[in-house]
Amino acid sequence: MNLANCPRCGRLFANNFRDICPSCIKEIEDEYEKCLKFLREEKLATIQDVSDGTGVSIRQITKFIKEGRISVANNPNMMYPCEVCGVLIRDGNMCDSCRNRLTRDLAAAAKDESGKKSGPDDRTGSGAYSAVDKFRSPK
Repeated sequence: MNLANCPRCGRLFANNFRDICPSCIKEIEDEYEKCLKFLREEKLATIQDVSDGTGVSIRQITKFIKEGRISVANNPNMMYPCEVCGVLIRDGNMCDSCRNRLTRDLAAAAKDESGKKSGPDDRTGSGAYSAVDKFRSPK
């Protein structure tokens, strides 16, 4: 039997299928039911309204949305924070601004990497990974 501490409450439990203890699973399910009930009554609620009305944290409501348990399609004002800057979004993990900045930074890093001169001791290949055969004589 595998024993683990629950990351949510810290209690010791038998770790079988879930990474959290049974009492926390029940609490999460109760929070989910509260959110669903609130959203059935208040279709135009924002994530802050749901949190204030149910006592469920915005972080947990965001998890429900990302798991697909709460639909943003049925609730037009339901948005959750971008993981980078916190601006409210309706899909994905990042807002368009953060996504564009990440893409631009990655392109710049790739350009810098490809612009380096390779010398005889440079062991980086043209691909993402390369291997060096230590038994093969250098050319």
